[in-house]
Amino acid sequence: MSSEHILTELVDSVMVVRLNRGEKKNALTQAMYTALTDALKQADEDPQVRSILLTGTPDCFCSGNDIADFLQMKTITPSDDVPVLRFMKTLAHVTKPVVAAINGPAIGVGTTVLLHVDLAYAGEKARFQMPFVNIGICPEYASTYLLPRMIGHVKAAELMLLGEAFTAADAVDYRLINAVLPDAEVYEHALAKARRLAEQPPAALRTSKELLKRWRRDLIDEIIPAEAVHFMSMLQGEEAKEALTAFMQKRKPDFSNFS
Repeated sequence: MSSEHILTELVDSVMVVRLNRGEKKNALTQAMYTALTDALKQADEDPQVRSILLTGTPDCFCSGNDIADFLQMKTITPSDDVPVLRFMKTLAHVTKPVVAAINGPAIGVGTTVLLHVDLAYAGEKARFQMPFVNIGICPEYASTYLLPRMIGHVKAAELMLLGEAFTAADAVDYRLINAVLPDAEVYEHALAKARRLAEQPPAALRTSKELLKRWRRDLIDEIIPAEAVHFMSMLQGEEAKEALTAFMQKRKPDFSNFS
């Protein structure tokens, strides 16, 4: 189910889902989240598909959310059914294995989405960042729950509260990705792993994935909307306004008058 900015292709038994908005560094809009959700659901329900490969363009995985698009949304409540939350819950519950191939920037949700895939491979020039606090908002996609439990509180706090960029080699050390490859080899390596998964006994694969994620499944559905309420409220707030204005004016934001 391809759209202009989300392309899908069945390669053998692997459904390749590609972010294709290179002119905007694959920043995600609500329309793109809807297309991603549809693609994931179709892949999960199609008996021809045995695994899923999520990737971007050759020079960029995902630069995060399209802020201008998000600013058009109203403040949401945990019960709201909006495209971004549908996508997040869909990926979190996909029964088939999901592999990610990352080249270039993986910013914001471009990093937090990796907490919900099964295998991930990045190029040497890939750069990761969770700059939520930097722009006056809070982290999302259940990352405030998952990341500390995966890498420990102090490292998670460092990555989220300082919001500094880190390399693909760092991401391996933090156990966010499986391996670093030369940039030109990332996609084929990830596709080979997705093909290998597609050759595994399907029921055993699905059951094993379900058991691996069983400990967090119910909490994820609770945490995703809880974070989103704060995220959307803060995105409309004065701190975010100052951060985004400073970015547009190419100056350092000044939060000295905020308390």
